[in-house]
Amino acid sequence: MENETEPEPEPGAESQSDEQPDSTVTRDEPPDETPPLPPIAVAARDAVKEYGEGSTAVRAVDGINLEIPQGHFIAIMGPSGSGKSTLLHCLAGLDDLTAGQSFIGDIEVSALGERERTRLRRDKVGFIFQSFNLVPTLTAMENITLPTDLAKKEADRQWVKYLIDTVALNDRLGHMPSELSGGQQQRVAAARALASRPEIVFADEPTGNLDSRRGSELLQFLRAAVDNFGQTIVMVTHDPIAASYADAVVFLADGRVVEELIAPDVQMILDTIKNLEP
Repeated sequence: MENETEPEPEPGAESQSDEQPDSTVTRDEPPDETPPLPPIAVAARDAVKEYGEGSTAVRAVDGINLEIPQGHFIAIMGPSGSGKSTLLHCLAGLDDLTAGQSFIGDIEVSALGERERTRLRRDKVGFIFQSFNLVPTLTAMENITLPTDLAKKEADRQWVKYLIDTVALNDRLGHMPSELSGGQQQRVAAARALASRPEIVFADEPTGNLDSRRGSELLQFLRAAVDNFGQTIVMVTHDPIAASYADAVVFLADGRVVEELIAPDVQMILDTIKNLEP
């Protein structure tokens, strides 16, 4: 008697099994691959800042709502008196809101006392000011490590070395601020702002006292900090070229947000400024 063999499946026929696959994909409804939104780094909710009282009161910030996600570079622009620097100072806890709320991460800055805000700024915030704000009796290196020294923390030497190499200050570290050029002082200020790896950096007209070359170098440094290390930066500027380095630009007028641009270039910014002119 001849051995019986199993018939071979016909070409193109699918093998069947009682076992069900571990997972299925519905062709008509593909899985949602949209990445989750990043957490919020800083926010304002119905923020109001007034100076003076009664009929002479001036409302510099007028009910602003704003959320800035982590790992983004945001520029704030507007004409003189629009409230952009006031907003930045309130977001950073340098000034009190008259009404509303401000947050850094999940911490309500507007609800903190002065001592708590000082601690928050020391531990979580970096600053770059137009006037540099270096300590004149400290060397460039001592200024850079000042935030970690004040916090009584050990500086990340490898990170600090990277910052110093990036801003090209290796041959000026032992010099006092008075012995440095304006561009060198601003680069010291930028390195100091990032030395403690803060959650957010606030920059108020950081290129205002720099020539175009030094300003470009500083902006490239800030852009790289966002792209390579996930730094969050909020920058006030009047310069369309500086603002074009940002991921988005928020325009203020009379203390209110009046326009926003995503992925701006210089021409887009100039056109928006022209359209907002009275």
